[in-house]
Amino acid sequence: MAGATLLALDCGTQSVRALLFDLEGNLLARQQVVFEPAYHSPEPGWAEQPADYYWDCLVQACQGLWAQPGVDKTAIAGVAVTTQRATVVPVDRAGKALHPAILWLDQREAENLPPLSLHWQALFRAVGETDTINYLRRQVEANWLAAHKPDVWNHTHKFLLLSGYLNFHLTGRFADSVASQVGYIPFDYKRHQWCRPWDWKWETMPVDRNQLPELVPASGRLGQITAEAAAATGIPVGLPVIAAGADKACEVLGSGCISPEQGALSFGTTATINTVQTRYIEATALLPPYPAAVPGRFCTEVQTLRGFWMVNWFKEEFGHREQAQALETGQLVEALFDELLLSTPPGAMGLMLQPYWSPGIREPGREAKGALIGFGDVHTRAHIYRAIIEGLGYALREGRDKIEKRSGRRLRVLRVSGGGSQSDAVVQIMANVFGLPAERPHTYETSGLGAAICIAVGLGLQPSHDVAVSRMVRVGKRFLPERPAQRTYNALYKRVYQPLYAQLQPLYKEIRDITGYPR
Repeated sequence: MAGATLLALDCGTQSVRALLFDLEGNLLARQQVVFEPAYHSPEPGWAEQPADYYWDCLVQACQGLWAQPGVDKTAIAGVAVTTQRATVVPVDRAGKALHPAILWLDQREAENLPPLSLHWQALFRAVGETDTINYLRRQVEANWLAAHKPDVWNHTHKFLLLSGYLNFHLTGRFADSVASQVGYIPFDYKRHQWCRPWDWKWETMPVDRNQLPELVPASGRLGQITAEAAAATGIPVGLPVIAAGADKACEVLGSGCISPEQGALSFGTTATINTVQTRYIEATALLPPYPAAVPGRFCTEVQTLRGFWMVNWFKEEFGHREQAQALETGQLVEALFDELLLSTPPGAMGLMLQPYWSPGIREPGREAKGALIGFGDVHTRAHIYRAIIEGLGYALREGRDKIEKRSGRRLRVLRVSGGGSQSDAVVQIMANVFGLPAERPHTYETSGLGAAICIAVGLGLQPSHDVAVSRMVRVGKRFLPERPAQRTYNALYKRVYQPLYAQLQPLYKEIRDITGYPR
């Protein structure tokens, strides 16, 4: 099957894309359907979307792909789905959604939960984790559904992630990839299986084992395209559907990161740094590594919530000039923002951003807030934008420090992907902040490429994930650290950024106590 092509269906937070790759990792065709709106908020802090809307948009993306010149459906060897993480869908026996999908962005909390058994209460109290467990329980979407939508929960046959929902629509089977299991679900992140019957996670949520799908390792077969799915999407009936992974897992694989010495930076709504390890390592205590898109490996991920969302915030609040110019010239607003970076020096003349714009579970604490310090009369919005990018770089570097400390392995190179990676100026700043070469893969569609690699290995078109990466992933552009800027960033990171949170934390707690935000 030398001329075989691979169909990756990438369903993110903002859009779904149907992507066609060859066995050398070249993107042959692409069709995108943007979600309008990305989600609905029927209550403050809620984020949900009708689940069938995702399927309808996926169908539209596939049909648009076939309409492109040169696309040959008969050459497709297999299909794989990669999706946004931690978005859940309760379905009935026919696979019909009983409630809108609750997105990973959703901030609703379950209240008045039944008490845990005395055994687990005593254990969590003994290890000092009662508050953390109670926080996690409030975040569990199944708990909210059981409490607020009992009719929905009582009729829930399967409790699926979005990946499992779409895979069911393609194959007619309740099966999902191991590498897609990220969320408030009873998953054992060390064993890459559903939790054992005695695990504490079953105690924290109303889900039972028969409500969960069958798990298939990445590159295993989930099933094949049914006649019904073929009629809707145009994908040939009977094509194998291969297990891929969640979008971040596939993005790490598609950027070529398969060893502990390679750091995968993702500049998305949530900015992350990942390495791939062969052993279970918690970069942040009690936060597990997620399953990699290579069976038996782990992604040691450290997140900066609302990471490159802050670029969108800046665009809406301060980027009206660039937005108007973009409409006139057809340029991307983000490309025009590069001029702001190029017009300001490394360090933004002392303006420093702490990017904790969404409270985390453990580090930083739930009282954390963002901070922008060091203002002077020389500062403009250009300095604010540079401070945002640099602050994200410092936060990701802090994640690198945690990973290196826990793993005992030092990073040698960075691979960058996600929306922000298309800016040369942003990637150069990251190379300078980290003091490491930063490499951009040959394609922007790294999550789709990761899914395509899973297909190729699963069908035997590539002998292994490692070999597939060597054949299908290439460096598009390399950025080397600039020594003067590196020295500036290193000093600011160690002498200002690292002590900043400890200095401000007491004030954040006072703000929370006085205003009630964040909860």
